[in-house]
Amino acid sequence: MASFLQIENISKSYGQKILFENIAFNINEGDKIALIAPNGTGKTSLLRILAGEDKSDSGGKILFLKDIRIAFLEQDYDYDKDLTIEQQIAAHSHAQTEHMSPEYREEFQQRMRELATGFRLGSTDRLMGELSGGEVKRVALTELLALDAEFLIMDEPTNHLDIEAIEFLEGFLGRSRCTLLMVTHDRYFLDRVCNTVMELDHGAVYTYRGNYQNYLEKRGERIANYNAETDKVRNLLRRELEWIHATPCARSGKAKYRINAFHELADRASQVYTTRQISLEGVGVASRLGSKIIDCNKVSFERDGKVLLRDFDYKFQRYEKVGIVGRNGVGKSTFIELLTGGLEPTGGIIERGDSLKIGYYRQSGISFTKDETVLQTVNDTRLLGRFLFPHDMLNTRVSKLSGGERRRLYLLTILMQEPNLLILDEPTNDLDIVTLNILEEYLLEFKGTLLIVSHDRHFMDRVVDHLLVFCGEGKVKDFIGNFSEYRSYIKDYEAEQKAAQKPAPKPSSPKPAPAPKPRKLSFKEQRELDALEAELPRLEQEKAELEQKMSSGGLAYSELQKASERIQELMSLIDEKEMRWLELSSI
Repeated sequence: MASFLQIENISKSYGQKILFENIAFNINEGDKIALIAPNGTGKTSLLRILAGEDKSDSGGKILFLKDIRIAFLEQDYDYDKDLTIEQQIAAHSHAQTEHMSPEYREEFQQRMRELATGFRLGSTDRLMGELSGGEVKRVALTELLALDAEFLIMDEPTNHLDIEAIEFLEGFLGRSRCTLLMVTHDRYFLDRVCNTVMELDHGAVYTYRGNYQNYLEKRGERIANYNAETDKVRNLLRRELEWIHATPCARSGKAKYRINAFHELADRASQVYTTRQISLEGVGVASRLGSKIIDCNKVSFERDGKVLLRDFDYKFQRYEKVGIVGRNGVGKSTFIELLTGGLEPTGGIIERGDSLKIGYYRQSGISFTKDETVLQTVNDTRLLGRFLFPHDMLNTRVSKLSGGERRRLYLLTILMQEPNLLILDEPTNDLDIVTLNILEEYLLEFKGTLLIVSHDRHFMDRVVDHLLVFCGEGKVKDFIGNFSEYRSYIKDYEAEQKAAQKPAPKPSSPKPAPAPKPRKLSFKEQRELDALEAELPRLEQEKAELEQKMSSGGLAYSELQKASERIQELMSLIDEKEMRWLELSSI
């Protein structure tokens, strides 16, 4: 395999804090690498240096294979809210496409429209200022992938994406022959896309071929071997110390050499490998919780003519752990604002228990005043130490922290309130994997009621008992099971519908028809179910035919626009009718 990237002697510091020093590594063609490190240790800084957006403090060498195209996805996408999606992508990508051949630019436009369809962006004539955060992220990914670069550098590509967008990106990168270096906290996404884990640890880089579980095992072996070697050095140091004490007046050249070697041994013996990690022990013990949590009675909410919640009935119970899922923009965050009193329903009643104490971790993150320090934000040095904010960081301005460090500090401000109803809106964004593992363990033992909005499948699978699925047009369904079980259920149903479109093989000999299963559906409901089972395959077939036409490259732009808009209509119809089928078939 060709070497796509070689780096030597790259360093980065901020003030007295050294992120990494004189690191070196190599990336070969076809490598798909996940870069892992605790928050605040330099992952984003390293990616920005490799992408040419920042510089190494020590100079060093960054050598890419000649003439390969490189594309970089930053965490925050810079855009003009007054441009349309297509105008924004054209303006952003102009520098990378203007020197390309006319054929490449035409192919870029075609790829861009196909990716916009795959990411469900709808019409590319929509203004950027009208998009949700998840839609903006999909625009950024559409632009990046349409460039068809050989080397992709991506910083947290799944942040703010819904599950359908994550799965589309997962499939695209899994099939692509590109070389990839990315930072991600999504463990399922990592395993399905990457073939290598690169760890940035204590200022050095370690590479592990294989999946995340292999990385954990090999990392454990590396640390055990290092500490075992330290023990050997300590034993040798004890013998040398006895010699030093026994010969205090030795002054020969040989003795001086041995004395110098003794000091080197002493330095090595002090290097015990320790992994700093947050401690949630004793943090945020839930306040006493009464029998009544939140009761929703026929709750509805409508904004600008759009129904986000319709006749929602539910009584939240003590100690239940609920996952809230659905596509971007379908009303999940609005629902949380209704529960917490940030919004008033346009219909129905929300009743809250007298002993209810809500801790609400918002997707928007921490709000702080300019120049506020870590200690001013949380005036408790004990808790700050447990959350990896040592004494030398207490006077650091919150604005100078990394995105993950700010999130960790924000999480502490919520947990120290000792809530008995904990609401977490996209808590996994920007947190490192080690912190997520510890947070998962804490939530499993949390003695209160828990509501989580997240698209992190691993996180949801470990923590929640059941799901409230937001289907659009104000409809919410309760699914008993975890996130993977829900996705598997939907995919199995879709596969059954596709199989139903194929003609059944003729039996070799007549067989008696199976006895009909007893049904509890009314006559009207049965007719509706039959109609859905006939209509869904037709909608899926129409969608498949349109997608095939769009990928053929033979459609004019106006026809592409119409096809894209129709696909969006079909996807909404299919979602709505699938959920109604699910409701009827479970009666």
